[in-house]
Formats: sequence, structure tokens, C-alpha cells
Amino acid sequence: MPELELELELEDYFTVEDSSIHGQGLFARTEIEKGEYLGEYDGPPIEHEDDNDSHVLWAEMEDGRWLGRDGKNILRYLNHSTQPSCEFEGFELYAIRNIEPGEELTIDYGEDPLGEDEVPASKST
Repeated sequence: MPELELELELEDYFTVEDSSIHGQGLFARTEIEKGEYLGEYDGPPIEHEDDNDSHVLWAEMEDGRWLGRDGKNILRYLNHSTQPSCEFEGFELYAIRNIEPGEELTIDYGEDPLGEDEVPASKST
């Protein structure tokens, strides 16, 4: 799968459907190979933890600052799994194993999925 850059392209490769994990989830339309770039978590920047909500992804920047994005594209439907199929490097999403068509894409939120952790977390470094 070539690098994805536009929302239209994301929707060509992924679909949002009811999830057995939680609410709605993001599902693969096509086969995805380990290591493939899947897209960028897009949305307005969030710099204060007080602005946190369920679609904010926090990533640690190279200078040690935490920056969040309030997800506005379909990647905001990624659900949590302790055995994820994808991970973020900053705000870019990559497959960490092969993913079959129809399979739900998941990430490890890196925090208590019940929201009891106090520090924003991401799988990025």
C-alpha cells in the first residue's frame, strides 16, 4: 500500500464499523503488511492537558514536550489493545504486524484504558 496522505485515500483503505472492543473501530479494507505507513493522525494541536478528550492523541516531541492533536480524521476510531496491530511514531501510524482485510486496527494507548493515569501517553518517542 503506498503512503497515504489525503483523507479520501484513508477512507479507501479503512472503514469505520461497529467494534467488539468499544463503540466504533477502524477496520482494514485491504491487506496491510508489517511496517507499512498507514497515515497521519490529523487535527488541531492541543498543548494543555486540560483540553484532553477521548480523541486527543498525545506524542512526545524530540525536545521532550508533549503535544496533542484532537483527531478529526478516521484514525480517531483506533481502539486500544494490549496486542496492537499498529503504533504511532509521533503522529504517523505504522503497522507492526500483517493485518488482514476486515480486521480491526488497534493501538496500545500506553495508559490505563479506563483513564486513571494522570500523564498523557503515546507509543511514540
